[in-house]
Amino acid sequence: MSTESTQGATATVEVNAFDIKTSPVPSFGALSLARGEVFRDPHALSSFRSRVTQLADEGEEGRRKGLGLWMLADYAAAAQTLARYESDHVAAFTRAKALMASGHPAEAAPVFERLSKTFPEEARPRGGLLEARLEAALASGDADAALAGLERGLADAPASFATSAEGLYLRGRAEELRGEAEAAIQSYDEALLGDPTHRSALFRMGYLCERAGEEDRALDAYQQLGAMLPIDRNVLINLGILYEDLGRDQEAAACYDVAVRHFPTDRRLRRFLDDARSGMNMYYDEDMERKEDRLNQILRIPITDFELSVRARNCLNKMNILTLGDLVHHTEQDLLSYKNFGETSLAEIKEILTSKGLRLGMGREEAVASIEAARRRHGVADPNDVMNKAVTELELSIRCRRVVEAIGCITVGDITQHTEEEFLGMPNFGSTSLQELKTKLSEYDLRLKPKTV
Repeated sequence: MSTESTQGATATVEVNAFDIKTSPVPSFGALSLARGEVFRDPHALSSFRSRVTQLADEGEEGRRKGLGLWMLADYAAAAQTLARYESDHVAAFTRAKALMASGHPAEAAPVFERLSKTFPEEARPRGGLLEARLEAALASGDADAALAGLERGLADAPASFATSAEGLYLRGRAEELRGEAEAAIQSYDEALLGDPTHRSALFRMGYLCERAGEEDRALDAYQQLGAMLPIDRNVLINLGILYEDLGRDQEAAACYDVAVRHFPTDRRLRRFLDDARSGMNMYYDEDMERKEDRLNQILRIPITDFELSVRARNCLNKMNILTLGDLVHHTEQDLLSYKNFGETSLAEIKEILTSKGLRLGMGREEAVASIEAARRRHGVADPNDVMNKAVTELELSIRCRRVVEAIGCITVGDITQHTEEEFLGMPNFGSTSLQELKTKLSEYDLRLKPKTV
């Protein structure tokens, strides 16, 4: 992959860029190394994407096109293209990895199984098989069966597998499923000693340390992941949230900005970016800020939280209307012009909005005023009634507040209707956030709903 040219007495070496059409691809590891070069700058990425697109769909070029699609993180297309090259070990392993990345572990498992039988002493195919089976079982909702299957797989593996990075990572997954967080973190740490670039071990390490309140270790893990290209969306979100917790709003905004540019249709990312940018402004009208927060809480309520007819729900979903905020931006004419959306569905929508002090086609200032009026009409504005206080008045951390809002809480009284288990089951909510929430409630002599037996 290098050419030499001599001019006078000085020799220089020019390193050729990876060429998906001609460069050798002896292993998946080599493909992974070349991937970093592809993402080194926008020009290199654009050029590589163009070369991949120009490759034929059949023969050796078709195989290389599939490998290139994986490098570009177009996992669904990579899996489909590489399905024709199952006899090629590099193509088969890459396809299995693409299936895992696109959320199809059950389809990846037989590919990994075949490769693990062909290469019984290799850790990565066996690790891929056990992880694929684990994720498929977890997706079915049976965590106990998932853990039992993983433990059987680890027990049946060759002795050398237990000390490999893959084996140590999967041991950590088993410990995590058993609720042994400290042991799992130790196993992920050992896995990373063997392979510092193990993405899954880094992510689980960051996730567990974050939930345990070990922000420095979590930050280190996420920053290492952030240096690996291409960056995963979940890594950017978790890193951004952690930066916000540490009061580093500018860095949080930078994470969300990168994510939004790569995933422009993700409304959740846009909300995160807006929140982080708002946090960079130290001066604001406190009364208006509280009113805006109350409005945002209501506008973020998912449409799925309301009882709608199947027709109305399907129409809103197809129109990409996911929250009340999405809904109020539309007019009656917008909705009625959509196929299969009629007067009956419109009446359902208007009833929901009216119950929240909203209507279709509202401006933001009008919405704030209307919600405040609705709160007064329903007796919610009494500052002495703690159960009717807005969630924002608890002054929770950004992470904790987002989860409280995501679970559907508008007032302090709403929070007390949920159990510890419900909150701990929410993404990005760990023991530190739970303790913060319980401490805030205890200041008003309140507590979370006890778990029902």
